[in-house]
Amino acid sequence: MTISTVVFDAYGTLFDVSAAARAVASEPGRDGFAAVWPEVSAHWRAKQLQYTWLRAVTGEHADFWTVTQDGLDWALEAVGQAGDAGLREALLGLYWKLAAYPEVPAMLAALKAAGADTAILSNGSPEMLAGAVDSAGIGGDLDAVLSVEAVGIFKPAPQVYDMVGDRFGVGRDAVLFVSSNGWDAASAASYGFRTLWVNRADEPVDRLPGRPDRIARDLTGVPGLVAAS
Repeated sequence: MTISTVVFDAYGTLFDVSAAARAVASEPGRDGFAAVWPEVSAHWRAKQLQYTWLRAVTGEHADFWTVTQDGLDWALEAVGQAGDAGLREALLGLYWKLAAYPEVPAMLAALKAAGADTAILSNGSPEMLAGAVDSAGIGGDLDAVLSVEAVGIFKPAPQVYDMVGDRFGVGRDAVLFVSSNGWDAASAASYGFRTLWVNRADEPVDRLPGRPDRIARDLTGVPGLVAAS
């Protein structure tokens, strides 16, 4: 089956989730934060994901903006910076305009030139995703931006992956799903999508029932995978 539809996770896949903390750390007068920003960024991302899974299991859904704030609050407290309201505000503000990875614009343009449908499928709230897409200037090469808020549960619930077929009317084997999260790529593979895990950090493969079909260090090769399908 030829791949007709390429669907991307957003945060960590198209958008650099460390960009907010890195940018704030470079501001004048942020010496204390500059010393701990990598730790804050790692904690923030870990808690953000953990809270989505726990909310999905317990049925206590909240949108991704709430989860993002909760994760940041935990991360700042963990490094002794919880009392700096200005720092918190600066970090959250930048999260709405995260930078895309350098290869993203050309990669998306190549997919569209080849006739593929393209989409984001993300835990992000519609407003957060709109902000990131607009800031990165990639909206013209996306056919859809799909948020879990339409189904009220976070990935990897199968109801989320169902949204792709509902939107594009294609079978699962016609979809290439691309994510930088190993658990997301594995879950999408179990669901029936063809999958690419963008393993930017050279991590081990997650021990889950599904396994990604392919692994790459960045998104450069995505158009070639579609052309070869």
